Amino acid sequence: MLVLSRGQDDKVVFPTLGISVEILRIAGKRVRIGVDAPREVPVLRHEIAAQNGNGSPSFGRRPSISRELAHTLRNRLHTAALGLNVLHMRFESDEVENAEATIFKIFNELKAIEKELTPASQDASEVTTSDRPHRALLVEDDANESELFAEYLRLSGIEVDTAMDGLQAMVRLANDDRPDIVLMDMRMPRFDGPKAIKAIRKNPDYRGLKIFAVSGTQQSETTVTLGPKGVDRWFSKPVNPHDIVSAIHQELAIECVPA
Repeated sequence: MLVLSRGQDDKVVFPTLGISVEILRIAGKRVRIGVDAPREVPVLRHEIAAQNGNGSPSFGRRPSISRELAHTLRNRLHTAALGLNVLHMRFESDEVENAEATIFKIFNELKAIEKELTPASQDASEVTTSDRPHRALLVEDDANESELFAEYLRLSGIEVDTAMDGLQAMVRLANDDRPDIVLMDMRMPRFDGPKAIKAIRKNPDYRGLKIFAVSGTQQSETTVTLGPKGVDRWFSKPVNPHDIVSAIHQELAIECVPA
């Protein structure tokens, strides 16, 4: 079973667009998707839109948008709409594994649209990493272990967000500011570590993102490699958390050294 959202904080929100997307419930092949959008943004099921001839977005109410930007947004909205239709067909065909990848593509298109509409002065990339503590995304399905590990990281001066599996981690990455590092368990339900790592490495938005494997599974038991297409370091449980904190500071210090 594919579960994208287990709570209110798990939905993907695009504040500039005023749009949020959330998978509410899954029963067999039936998937209930919630889309919250402003009144001026029509949200219709694809067959209803086709019947009403309402399949193309209109930018007539946004006079500040240039013709070039409107063209770009139409193309991206078209791609996102194609993704929703592909997602619908994959669920109808019970292709859950491939449907997960389609979800991420849809999120990426919506995120790209939001980026086009966000003023450059609000770009988070203008904030230098030296002005804030390191940020980590901890992906661990054991709630007790996740809570204790996250607390240790915070006491060590590292900001931490948590995710209970790989799929929730992808939602966090799409919804929040990019972390400096991801600490990834391997064996997790629904969307495990290797799948999440593969999805991250395929996305150009996450190029160069540091990933540490922290798992009771040995690397030789997985398909995950060490390097730019896999993880930067592998820690086998049980592991001293101090060693991980030291490695985090070491990796990120190397990254910040000017060429």
